[in-house]
Amino acid sequence: MRQFSKIIEFRQEVYTYAFTQARDAQFELIDALLLSRSIRSYPELSQSPAFRRQWHSLYKAMETGRQDEAWLTTYPTQQVPMEEMVILSLDATAWPHPQARTLEDRQYVYSPTPAIQHHAIVAGHPYSILAWSAEPGSSWALPVSITRILSDETDIDVGIEQVQSFCRQRGDALTQVPHLVVADGKYGNHHFLGALCEEACDILVRLRRDRVLYGPPGSYQGRGRPRVHGQRFAFKDAETWGTPDAEKELDDDRWGRVRLRRWDHLHARQDAQTMFSVLLVEAHREREQPTAPLWLAYLHPSTTPHAELTLEASWRGYAARWPVEPSIRFRKQSLYWTLPRFQSAEACDRWTRLVTLAQWQLWWARGIVQDAPLPWQPAQQALTPDRTRQSLGALFQQIGTPARSPKTRGKSPGWPEGQPRSRPKRHRVVRKTSKARAGP
Repeated sequence: MRQFSKIIEFRQEVYTYAFTQARDAQFELIDALLLSRSIRSYPELSQSPAFRRQWHSLYKAMETGRQDEAWLTTYPTQQVPMEEMVILSLDATAWPHPQARTLEDRQYVYSPTPAIQHHAIVAGHPYSILAWSAEPGSSWALPVSITRILSDETDIDVGIEQVQSFCRQRGDALTQVPHLVVADGKYGNHHFLGALCEEACDILVRLRRDRVLYGPPGSYQGRGRPRVHGQRFAFKDAETWGTPDAEKELDDDRWGRVRLRRWDHLHARQDAQTMFSVLLVEAHREREQPTAPLWLAYLHPSTTPHAELTLEASWRGYAARWPVEPSIRFRKQSLYWTLPRFQSAEACDRWTRLVTLAQWQLWWARGIVQDAPLPWQPAQQALTPDRTRQSLGALFQQIGTPARSPKTRGKSPGWPEGQPRSRPKRHRVVRKTSKARAGP
């Protein structure tokens, strides 16, 4: 009953506070998105029984509808519960717009593909996603912040702003349980770590295997300029590592024999003020040819009220970032995030927020819907996001909708006679320079 009341409360608050114009159409659009199994184009959402308006109201809701962006930024953060440790994953993805020549601020962005080289460049909009890993090992990752990266920004710039904004919004919750922000190798540099060294969240990012760091400079000897860097620490040269500050070996069902080592008080050459720890993870050591080692940077800011994470907790925290990847695929493939073809970047952003609200509704409904597998699907004890969405129909019939019924409208007068038509402005695809990609 608590979960049943929670999803009703969630839907009522979204309807009341999230939308400031075209409220009913936007809310019904979320329901239509959740209840439509297979569509090939955006207007087909109007065929869902949950959307009681005409098909053109779909486009009007995104083009002229308005949303309370400040509320939508804060509300998902408040939905993250208090746990033993809150793990947040930071990643970026692309919304391809290869043929949208009238869409502003398109960029050439990286987009992974199943091709041999596993990467491709597309013209589109990049988005940065900060998601809460609700259940490590599952595909549940709920976005608390998703922001479009402008052409004069970098992934690192936007990621820093998202983490800082999340820390401000969590407030006193940061003092009660540890909050760990985990990111991939794109964020493993001094720009990202240096900007977040004063925040109350722990930071864990992957590092390249060819990095060279430095230890503390030591005490001043009284002659010449004081040293900035200490002993060299090269990832490819084991002789420079010295004795680790912490070490542990364990057996894991998935990763086999694992060896963990940590060295403290290291820094990058470009930023000697930001000290962090380096973790070396060696998995499957029982094999004749173990997997490549994993290097991680762990930053425990002085403002964090909790003790440092243990070696095993740090490593498992990084492994818990994985749900953000299937979560992004679920947004694109099952919630049709990148299917619509809008004519403005602002409409793309509004649709992005609606998809995020749909994901949160699935999370709150996962424990109260009854599994409804298709004949060829096995039953599930713990429902995945896709299986939860498949079973929503009966729940929505029971709880209803706060949206108002549509009103009868007159016939549109059409285009005014004699008014000239203008061709939409076309925009070039922005090619970021190497300086912009590197960050400040």
